[in-house]
Amino acid sequence: MLDLVLLLLAIAISLPIAVLLIEVIAALWNRQDNSSDTSSPRPEIAVLIPAHNEAAGIDTTLSSLQPQLSDGDRLIVIADNCDDDTASISRQQGATVIERQDRDRRGKGYALDFGLRFLETNPPAVLVMVDADCVVGEGAIDRIARLAAASGNPVQATYLLAPPADPSLKDRISALAFKVKNLVRSQGLASLGMPCLLAGTGMAFPWSVISSAPLASGNIVEDMQLGIDLAIAGYPPRFCADARVTGAFPELKSASLEQRKRWEHGHLQTLLQQVPRLLKESLSQRSGQLLAIALDLCVPPLSLLVFLWVASFGVALLAAILGASWLPSLVLAIAGLLLLGAIITAWAKFARQDLPLLQLLAVPLYVLWKIPLYLTFLFKPQTNWIRTKRNTSP
Repeated sequence: MLDLVLLLLAIAISLPIAVLLIEVIAALWNRQDNSSDTSSPRPEIAVLIPAHNEAAGIDTTLSSLQPQLSDGDRLIVIADNCDDDTASISRQQGATVIERQDRDRRGKGYALDFGLRFLETNPPAVLVMVDADCVVGEGAIDRIARLAAASGNPVQATYLLAPPADPSLKDRISALAFKVKNLVRSQGLASLGMPCLLAGTGMAFPWSVISSAPLASGNIVEDMQLGIDLAIAGYPPRFCADARVTGAFPELKSASLEQRKRWEHGHLQTLLQQVPRLLKESLSQRSGQLLAIALDLCVPPLSLLVFLWVASFGVALLAAILGASWLPSLVLAIAGLLLLGAIITAWAKFARQDLPLLQLLAVPLYVLWKIPLYLTFLFKPQTNWIRTKRNTSP
């Protein structure tokens, strides 16, 4: 019985590692065509920006967006429960501002739903959502909007985080993990002809797809949930690597930790709740794309995956030394080599210039630093949406 339990544990750990490796390898041969058809008419676009006390940096976001809008496009800022100058700064930048005050229903999902209701009487062809603390790369709005209009599906731009001006080792490794998740793995899925998860900013939706989507919630990872709901409804998101949206890591250590806690606890909650649902729907709809989303969602945050492998391998090895079967240890040893290969390959291809090799060797220390974050998920998981404290300057 012990041998069987350990073998099942080894297989359970090896599965997400195999998925990660396949996605990384597929990203090396990116055969997708992300170029939109510039000969087709550009759809009418509305850009929604949910903003809660974003006076410190929203002008930078709006300045990156304004040159990308054409006549007939709309730029709408939802000043959500604000008590600063977010609304006035946005109006000075030429945006349409709608203000919402509801202290009981807080969260990005409620703000976006409020913006959708505002647009119902005169909807655009394509709706784009951008966070108020991001810089939108040149041409990104046009690319994702055209692709959404042409495909009839949601489109996710590449969303990356820029480390601070004087980044710590933790910041650099966090940026690597973020790039693996949002660029490498998404690009790998796109190369395989599979959909991706939504990342929360730099997203474009045909109005017919988003207009009835369930947005009004306090879900701490509302973007991930939205992508799953739309995929099950028959509109799996597509990835557009050529469009870039860049945010910034919080400068305050407490804010950075709170942000990671919200993202990773939300990911784990979604994994536990939605993977069974996706597997069921993939069978009933006979959909390989839903199965791909389920498998992708099964891959936990990279540092947690490393920690789970180390712990499982240690238990299996100790059991084998005490007389249990060596098969689970062998399976996990092979899985560990695959995990190391996936991390090294992703670093060498996509992040070598951001993180020197010697600093990459500090990943085990980074994993140890994050163990308390995962332990809190077992005893006190975060379930409420909490806005991350912004940097004091753009």
